[in-house]
Amino acid sequence: MQLPPISYTIQRGQIGIDTQDAQLDITQQDADLQISQPKADLNIETTPSKLTIDQTEAWRDMGIISVGEAVRQNAQEGQRTAQEGIARRAREGDEMMNIENGTDAIQNIAERNIPNPRQDFNIGWIPSSQFVVDINYQPAEVNIEARPNEPVINATPNKPQFNYQRGDVNTSLAQEPHFDINVDMESWRQNQYDFKI
Repeated sequence: MQLPPISYTIQRGQIGIDTQDAQLDITQQDADLQISQPKADLNIETTPSKLTIDQTEAWRDMGIISVGEAVRQNAQEGQRTAQEGIARRAREGDEMMNIENGTDAIQNIAERNIPNPRQDFNIGWIPSSQFVVDINYQPAEVNIEARPNEPVINATPNKPQFNYQRGDVNTSLAQEPHFDINVDMESWRQNQYDFKI
């Protein structure tokens, strides 16, 4: 026995999806910032310079000396002259004691004691040298102490601001499912009829 031919069609269902994305906005304001810089602590100490000029030797070359030094020089000169005079007289006495030996002691002594009016002098410099003036210079000293101060920073952060809009999803049946069965009874009947004959 033959069954009638069966044909079928299937139409699948389709779902339509419509989406709307979520939106997120973030805004961030700059922080409130205040900066101040105190001046550095500055301390400056100065030792003044010092200049000393000693012209004692130059004045001495010109014959200008202090009273104390003049007294000291005169005392030394007098003592030296006295010692030289005593020594000279002792020598002359020794020469006079030997006069019986035929020496010209008196003539020699007289020649030595005659003053020499002639004095040789060419060019003299006062002072005798440029280095007799003693110059001493002590430069100034500067001591600088600087202590920097740290900057003062005040920062106030601002919180971020969020603006959020939710997304949406919409679903719909874009195509309905369909199942169709078709039985060809007409052709089956004809086949059955032909079979009986």
